[in-house]
Amino acid sequence: MSTSDLSPEMSPLPGKTVEWDSAGADSAAVGAEVIQAVVKRLPNAPGVYRMMNAAGDVLYVGKARSLKKRVTNYAQGRGHTNRITRMIRETASMEFVVTRTETEALLLEANLIKRLRPRFNVLLRDDKSFPYILLTGDHPAPGIFKHRGARSKKGDYFGPFASAGAVGRTINSLQRAFLIRTCTDSVFESRTRPCLLYQIKRCSGPCTGEISEEDYAALVAETKAFLSGRSSKVKADIATAMQEASEALDFERAAVYRDRLSALSHVQSHQGINPQGIEEADVFAIHQEGGQNCIQVFFFRTGQNWGNRAYFPKADPALGPGEVLGSFLAQFYDDKPCPRAILLSHTVEDQALLAEALSTRAGRKVSVSVPQRGEKKDLAGHALRNAREALGRRLAETSSQTRLLEGFAETFGLEAAPRRIEVYDNSHIMGANAVGAMVVAGAEGFVKNQYRKFNIRSTEITPGDDFGMMREVMQRRFSRLISEQGLPGNGADGGAEADTFPAWPDVILIDGGKGQMSSVRQILDDLGIADLVTAIGIAKGPDRDAGRERFFMEGKQPFSLPVRDPVLYFVQRLRDEAHRFAIGSHRARRKKEMVRNPLDEIAGIGPGRKRTLLHHFGTAKAVSRAGVEDLMEVDGISESIARLIYNHFHEGR
Repeated sequence: MSTSDLSPEMSPLPGKTVEWDSAGADSAAVGAEVIQAVVKRLPNAPGVYRMMNAAGDVLYVGKARSLKKRVTNYAQGRGHTNRITRMIRETASMEFVVTRTETEALLLEANLIKRLRPRFNVLLRDDKSFPYILLTGDHPAPGIFKHRGARSKKGDYFGPFASAGAVGRTINSLQRAFLIRTCTDSVFESRTRPCLLYQIKRCSGPCTGEISEEDYAALVAETKAFLSGRSSKVKADIATAMQEASEALDFERAAVYRDRLSALSHVQSHQGINPQGIEEADVFAIHQEGGQNCIQVFFFRTGQNWGNRAYFPKADPALGPGEVLGSFLAQFYDDKPCPRAILLSHTVEDQALLAEALSTRAGRKVSVSVPQRGEKKDLAGHALRNAREALGRRLAETSSQTRLLEGFAETFGLEAAPRRIEVYDNSHIMGANAVGAMVVAGAEGFVKNQYRKFNIRSTEITPGDDFGMMREVMQRRFSRLISEQGLPGNGADGGAEADTFPAWPDVILIDGGKGQMSSVRQILDDLGIADLVTAIGIAKGPDRDAGRERFFMEGKQPFSLPVRDPVLYFVQRLRDEAHRFAIGSHRARRKKEMVRNPLDEIAGIGPGRKRTLLHHFGTAKAVSRAGVEDLMEVDGISESIARLIYNHFHEGR
């Protein structure tokens, strides 16, 4: 791997890095031999190393204060845990990046772990994006909005919040406290009189000049100060202004300040536990049980609780709580702003180094500590209790799911409990906007990041032909799976670890009867995988009654299950989830088709010309009725473009 292969976003800090790999070593060597071959060329400098197997997959990413000393430790081959021994045994090559400091190495390590997801590292799972509050900065009258996703829009972002509901409640209270607008820029520009929010004292009305730009800017500055952690000062200033207005006998203005103070108190009092002495902090607590980890995170900003979220990182059971929590923290803050204080339930490895790295990234001091007394210790204990309860619920759910999968295998005559089940369904209205859907379930329930939808493309399928739709879905799904993963046992899942989620399904459930199953078996036979995947059809019972379903399998007569059989309930839940996902995908496609403009279908008509045409004629229908000469009167429409548009709408004439 050359230095050019390290993308800019993977570089921890500005500065030069040096990178090389073990290509010069004996290509046939594996394990400790590979490591011993590269030790001699390593410097006593901080950096990051990557260990790869023979297929080029990254097994582990680590950082070191001295690359030479750390890698020498691996080469000695003694005193290692079973996990490290397995990792060394599979290592076929190594790559290295030398950094200026150990802090840079820590930041780069976290970045690479999140992107490469090595099997032997602690992996942050369920890393869904957090919602934020955005105070826009690209408009003379900034607005306040809920934001999720890339923080690319100009403005100030405050968060993270644990849920969208917490963001909505906070914005509602901030509207009453600071009277900041929440309308879009287009609505703002089109207003000719104040809206209802102004009437109910939830907006100051900058759109129609009800407040001067200077006074509105002062409200925005107060909002920013409050959300930045200076809530006490903001409340004190408002209280002072209220007192001054009262002394000046301006009771109407004093009442406005009183209402704003009341709204700020509401923000800080209605969200459960709210520490008195902590303005800005994140609290992390870890609990380990049954070989699994739960990390509970609480967010506190401006002296209020912005919610909490549970994480279940993947880690080797031999790792202690401090090791798991330390690796988790570095990855967690890879793409999130850091608070001024981070409170932990356990001491983590390289705690001082982690604080230095986060301070470097944030551009200000960030403290990382394990509180020993007082309110902070109570917060860490509260988070730890939540982590313990969340992991207990997860273990109970996993145990129940495991029993159901074992019962499923026994009911349908499988050799072992399935690790991956795929369920397929179609949705359409008289063949229009047809969509095929696939949902996936495993030992931990539904795996939603594996769901897929298939827009039916074939023009040879008769509208409403469910058999033809299912054939297309099966053909596309398994042809792509074979090309990307290979066949099971040939490197697809045969060498996978037991704790990795397989790419190939053990079972596919088809929402349909004998006819659907014939279509599916034909595709599986054509692809040569009929013996690799168990296909089961589920036909609705007489009068479509739940509980009277018929099941179809190769080599068996159709059969039903007892009405109160837990496996039947499990299969019904799988089928219902596939149906829900298929209906939702179909509705989304139908909605998109309904709002599609006929002008979008004309090659050469982009957004600019479409906008000009609609401004000139009013509607797409009026454009379709226009003659060539009428079209040429529109700015930017030449004679050739006018004829192109005319011919599109008058093809039969």
